[in-house]
Amino acid sequence: MRHRVAHRKLGRTTSHRIALLRNLATALFERERIRTTLMKAKELRPYAEKLITLAKREENRLHSRRRVARDIQNPVVVRKLFDDLGARFAARPGGYTRILRLGPRQGDGAEMAIVELIGSEWKPEKKDDKGKKQAAKAAKAPAEAKPGKSEKPKQGARRSETPT
Repeated sequence: MRHRVAHRKLGRTTSHRIALLRNLATALFERERIRTTLMKAKELRPYAEKLITLAKREENRLHSRRRVARDIQNPVVVRKLFDDLGARFAARPGGYTRILRLGPRQGDGAEMAIVELIGSEWKPEKKDDKGKKQAAKAAKAPAEAKPGKSEKPKQGARRSETPT
């Protein structure tokens, strides 16, 4: 029976699973968007959201920072979590992350997903911006190309014509 069993084991020992969740949470807060398996994403979500909730609390700021620092070992990421992400989610009562399913992985068929923080969505380029970037690349391409670099030697031609 599975009474009162809270989390997935993910095929790992307890210490390995905790280390996995800490590393995933650190990567999520650092990059604000990560790609992982669906089961890891579902386990990461409540773990990360509890850390964000600690970061946005105003009372006991030092104690909250130390509690988060137990799990997030990188001080730069802890600073970002408290300064940037805590302020971003200050008015939001919960639901700081989003899981987007990607489908099965090519190699082993594992369901893949993207976990991202709300507010860090991908914004596609506008068509006029894209045209400007392509024009800028096209303008740079001839200037950067070295003469003779794109020319391939003819088949059967010798590299050196001088006798040895």
